[in-house]
Amino acid sequence: MYLLMNPQEDTVLVFSSPTFLFIFLPIVFLLNLAFAKRIKVRNALLLLASVLFYAWGEPVYVLLMVFTSLVNHLLALGLGNDKRRRAMLALIIIWNIGSLVYFKYTDFLIQSINGLTGLSIPLVGIKLPIGISFFTFQAMSYALDVYRGQVPPQRNFFNTLLYISLFPQLIAGPIVKYHDVAEQLEHRPLSVEDTAAGLRRFSCGLCKKVLIANILGQVADSIYAPDMGSINAPIAWLGAVSYLFQIYFDFSGYSDMAIGIGHVFGFSFKENFRYPYVADSMKDFWRRWHISLSTWFKEYVYIPLGGNRKGTVRTGVNKVIVFFLTGLWHGASWNFVLWGLFHGGFLMLESYGILKVNNWKKPVRHIYTIIAVTVGFVLFRAETLPMAWGMISRMFAGWTFGGEFAAQLSLLLSPIAIGALILGALASLPCGGRLAASLAQRGGAYEGLVYGLSFIGLVLCALCLSTSAYNPFIYFRF
Repeated sequence: MYLLMNPQEDTVLVFSSPTFLFIFLPIVFLLNLAFAKRIKVRNALLLLASVLFYAWGEPVYVLLMVFTSLVNHLLALGLGNDKRRRAMLALIIIWNIGSLVYFKYTDFLIQSINGLTGLSIPLVGIKLPIGISFFTFQAMSYALDVYRGQVPPQRNFFNTLLYISLFPQLIAGPIVKYHDVAEQLEHRPLSVEDTAAGLRRFSCGLCKKVLIANILGQVADSIYAPDMGSINAPIAWLGAVSYLFQIYFDFSGYSDMAIGIGHVFGFSFKENFRYPYVADSMKDFWRRWHISLSTWFKEYVYIPLGGNRKGTVRTGVNKVIVFFLTGLWHGASWNFVLWGLFHGGFLMLESYGILKVNNWKKPVRHIYTIIAVTVGFVLFRAETLPMAWGMISRMFAGWTFGGEFAAQLSLLLSPIAIGALILGALASLPCGGRLAASLAQRGGAYEGLVYGLSFIGLVLCALCLSTSAYNPFIYFRF
């Protein structure tokens, strides 16, 4: 399922592809710079570039993305009529959730019905549009912000389309809420400082993706094979930890690249990750992990459901709903649903004081959190629930050793993989980022050192991409 649900990777213009790095981005950057003082021309340029960016991998579904933008634009305009506000809101929800369910979850629902009833309803085989969850949530953000009176309706459809289709965050996030960037669509000055900082941030994100995530992704893929009968606990933990780092540095790397490109073009996107692996509770983890998604669910689902304002039981129900949807958002599989409920369950245990995390010593809290997160990501990565259970059971009960296991472990732990694990462990701590930020703020030679290291990292990434065919894009399902 992990592979079958994904479109062809080589058709997508991802940030870490040579075509994007050396052709698309430089051309769009230079054209944007040439019209630095003409915001309407820059908007038109970015809109054209964004549509081309999406159409590169989805020449047909780009029409769906444009039509979704048009529907939300027109319905948001209709919210100005008090008599039709509730009807317009219902249509906004029905269109966005309906299209998401149709394209992403139809076959999942059919498979679930077949499994429960014993029927043999044929699957539809609908191809999953790239990034549909991201652009659908952004479209809903715009319409719901208008409904709640946070922003006036956008009269210019092309500005609405630009917000929804903006290529830095179109297919891999972060999810940008409309009220956060509404003003920037019409007023966003360019500066040398923002451009330089954006390029540095982009380089950092690219290094995360290429020098850590890609290397450890190969280790994880080797272990998460369909036949896992020949692995023991150390190998299972190596696979789990490798994926733990892969998904973080892949996802946060793309977020860094998106935020960096946004700065280059004058946009300011909010942070999406804040060193989640230093969290000392599951609650703290979700303050730091995929912040744009968790805040989206908080603002548009949890609070409208009543949040924590309607008693303990209702608060618990609301949290279960949010984490069920959080898991389902990530993919059409029960693995993702259980991953979401797994995290929701830990948050409930912490919230109701069953797990008295605050009474524990800080190192114990860190160990508890990272183990829980690691086990949770086994559910997330495994192709099936039996595969997930097989991995987890071997992690905790597979302490058998032999020559074949030692040979397999030594093969997996190549010097490059060991280096990536060490680099991943260090880069997951905030000290490196704080040091780089501190040096950059000092200016002069210190700032030059940071930019020099960023350039060296960019060159290393280019060399790696030119010599390796392994460059997975794990957001197709989203």
